[in-house]
Amino acid sequence: MNTFLPPAGIKICSVSELTRQVNILLGEAFPFIWVAGEIVNLKRATSGHIYLSLKDAHAQVRAVLWRSTANRLRFQVRDGLEIIARGNLSVYAPRGDYQFVIEELHPKGMGAQDLALKQLKEKLAQLGYFAPERKRSLPRFPRHIALVTSASGAAIRDILEILGRRWPAAQVWACPVRVQGLGAAEDIAAAIRRVNRLAEIEVLILGRGGGSSEDLAAFNREVVAQAIFASRVPVVSAVGHEIDVTIADLVADKRALTPSEAAELVTPDGGQILGALQACHGRMRDLLLSRFQTLRGRLQDLTGRRTIAQPLERIRERERRLDDNEARLHRAMQQKLATIRHLADAQAARLETLSPLNVLARGYSLTRRETDQAVVRNPDQVQVGDRVVTLVERGKLLCRVEEKG
Repeated sequence: MNTFLPPAGIKICSVSELTRQVNILLGEAFPFIWVAGEIVNLKRATSGHIYLSLKDAHAQVRAVLWRSTANRLRFQVRDGLEIIARGNLSVYAPRGDYQFVIEELHPKGMGAQDLALKQLKEKLAQLGYFAPERKRSLPRFPRHIALVTSASGAAIRDILEILGRRWPAAQVWACPVRVQGLGAAEDIAAAIRRVNRLAEIEVLILGRGGGSSEDLAAFNREVVAQAIFASRVPVVSAVGHEIDVTIADLVADKRALTPSEAAELVTPDGGQILGALQACHGRMRDLLLSRFQTLRGRLQDLTGRRTIAQPLERIRERERRLDDNEARLHRAMQQKLATIRHLADAQAARLETLSPLNVLARGYSLTRRETDQAVVRNPDQVQVGDRVVTLVERGKLLCRVEEKG
């Protein structure tokens, strides 16, 4: 068996040494490079690192965003996104692949902030944050109003002035927050949640004056959108001016073009209401006076009538008529009784003539069986020894049958 021996003066490198030297050469040759391409095969590791590939029409290269770089991104990276990235080349030793280590990333054709805003709007729209059916109406006559805005801005002065002029009956609770800069979005969200813990608050105004896109950035953050969406209190958003539409405006129950308009939206105009009440008072007074005059005229007309002037006359007339009817009824009853008595006497006379007792007066008698008082017309109706009762004109005789003939 032959053993290979390298030529004199030749150094044999290990794979690790070769990879290390290639890595040094790549780092020195490409310490700083910009690359444009489309993201494919994106994977997010549990460590927070993002692994992906960049490709164009003819080639592709592996790339990585370390967690520290990924956490600074203001938009979501995804497959298919065209980007421009700055970084350097290195070798991934375990596989011997070279990779592009991204240190700065920008969406191609759109700023990072604009892309982040677009992506957040798409996400919130899918979650129903902008749905019209979930938006609530504002109270008509609020008694407690909360303001979430800067304590030193012009917005709070405008709002307080208009609220005091239009609806001084309302109590205003001011919750000052930072409206721009680092941590502003978290302050705003916390203030909204704090206001919701106050049971008496009926409506909330979230506002600030106009500004650049950077100035309004806090109102385009997801944490603020979530706080508005979860609020039990109706929210009126008045951020910026007419041309500025923030995510807070889209999620809020009502959007005002300016803080001043927000104050007008949440309160009625007290002067107009007072004027309307006074007009109603005048109309009611006129109607009542007209009604009073009409009723007084009808009362005067009624008091002039005979039935009102002499209310007992009709009663007396009815009493006299009642007395007359009573007298006629009495006479009719007497006549009817006399007629009935006459008829009864006639019928009694007829009955008297037909009575068998009258026959007894002429010397005849009437015999009945004692047991059942049946009239004895035939000897066969009795037996010897039966007791019978014989009626005569002046009494009766109790007899016993001794013999039948």
